[in-house]
Amino acid sequence: MKKVELLAPAGSFEKAKIAFLYGADAIYCGTSSLSLRARADIDNNSLVETIKYAHSINKKVYVTLNIFAWDEKYEEIIELVKMLSKIEPDGIIVADGGVMEIVKTYAPKIPIHMSTQSNIVSMHACNFWYKNGAKRMIMARELNKEQLKYIMEHKPLGMETEIFVHGAICFSYSGRCFLSDFMTGRSANLGDCAQSCRWSYNLYAEEKNNPGELMPIETDEYGTSIFSSKDLCLIKEIPEIIDMGIDSLKVEGRLKTEYYIASVINAYRNAIDDYIKDPESYDYHKYLKELEKVKTRGLTTFYFNNRENKDIQEYSGKQYNEQYEFGGKVVEYGPDRSIIEIRNRLQVGDEMEIIIPHQIETVKFIIDKLWDVETDNQIDAVNPGKQGQQVKLKLPIPCQTNWILRRKKA
Repeated sequence: MKKVELLAPAGSFEKAKIAFLYGADAIYCGTSSLSLRARADIDNNSLVETIKYAHSINKKVYVTLNIFAWDEKYEEIIELVKMLSKIEPDGIIVADGGVMEIVKTYAPKIPIHMSTQSNIVSMHACNFWYKNGAKRMIMARELNKEQLKYIMEHKPLGMETEIFVHGAICFSYSGRCFLSDFMTGRSANLGDCAQSCRWSYNLYAEEKNNPGELMPIETDEYGTSIFSSKDLCLIKEIPEIIDMGIDSLKVEGRLKTEYYIASVINAYRNAIDDYIKDPESYDYHKYLKELEKVKTRGLTTFYFNNRENKDIQEYSGKQYNEQYEFGGKVVEYGPDRSIIEIRNRLQVGDEMEIIIPHQIETVKFIIDKLWDVETDNQIDAVNPGKQGQQVKLKLPIPCQTNWILRRKKA
């Protein structure tokens, strides 16, 4: 059974460190204006820092350059690619044939990965991009497992494959959507999606002989979210995916929190390692239980098992996690008091969980005391009133910097 790569999102250098800590073999990131995530917090300096750090711990970084670029973008693209040729990421992700030619010209030694945005749904498409210089194909989410198996059995020997196993999917074809641009002037294909598909809408029927008389259809006080998709989750299908020989399993979410990245990557890391160690005993339920604690929408297998699957849309438009939230992360461990950077309100009596890297079972404890980080005075509660707000509390086990704490909601 060959080693499979677990690929994590990283919207910042800090998130990259969390992803690696919790088991990612590689991360993907990009500078904001050229990578389909205009709000991701990585500039050129952060990108250099991320790549240096990853290589120092034998991990990989793939840089996203997967916008569909207007001509006026190419001067910026050329300068970025020249820089990338010097700092040597482990791959550059592209979708646009014109951008691909720039990478081949100015960074010929860096492997090219074809983005899911390039809609690769066939062996013929794989062959086209492979012959034109791409090493890895990031397959379209619309493929089912039989189609993937066919491609794996017939692909060129040196071609790598990558699929999404977890995260947001959208009301579009492989992420190529024009709804946001049409409604707000913010183009998803240039990294500035307003997520119009997640909004609630009012629907009306108009009888053609009575124009202007609008009758509402299937709406509640929030309208209806007919475009909003559930999140992809293929944790149950990990054995099939590994057995068919996929090279890289990708998690979506460059704009997600460190808590989300830690929870999801840790679950998939444990699932992959446990299956490889003991295939006969694989039980997805314990990993799914962890993923359920961090989900913000319903979960779906999309088309992987069945192209007739209709359990895809989140019609309520609800984003939720009723039971758990990001508590904080460890800044400094001490046997009596540890410093925690908080992310939500913490108070005495809160039920907490420590998410331990490479361990699926969390460690639960109750906060019995809190101390102000500056005065050392005991306090009853602390609110995240400023960025980086910290507090002191006693942890039940020795913890390392950047370990994540989960809070159970009352």
